[in-house]
Amino acid sequence: MTSPGPDATALPPCGLYRTTVALGAVPAGRLVSFHNHGERGPAVFLPTGWIAHRARFDAAGVAPSGTSWVRTLDTLAPEGIYRVREPFACCAERCRVFGADLLVQLAYTDDARPVLLPLAARDGALVLPERGTLVDRASVAKLAPLEVEGWT
Repeated sequence: MTSPGPDATALPPCGLYRTTVALGAVPAGRLVSFHNHGERGPAVFLPTGWIAHRARFDAAGVAPSGTSWVRTLDTLAPEGIYRVREPFACCAERCRVFGADLLVQLAYTDDARPVLLPLAARDGALVLPERGTLVDRASVAKLAPLEVEGWT
């Protein structure tokens, strides 16, 4: 007889998380996608790469051994396009200041550090820079998500 998987009512919602403890081959401190459902039950998935600054995740996930491990996941804001609600600097040295109402793409590194990429107008189109700016996790709370058609 197989043991039952984690109780679905005790699982967090599907989304992006940062691991805080290791789970088998998934080390602590990594960006993961967690799904609380599926053919094989809940699982975490490591990123395999990025396209347009958006993480792509492995098709083969790692199943948590129980709800206690799942509760150690640190919730991250979804990748997407955001508006800066209030100005903030990227760091104490104020290398980059993000002004109010600036449009930015929120992305993450493989170790779940937030990266902001400000949208810019070029030749009548909105474009993203090649590279972004690392910001601290507290800065993400100063962003407001925007609805963008076709962004999934």
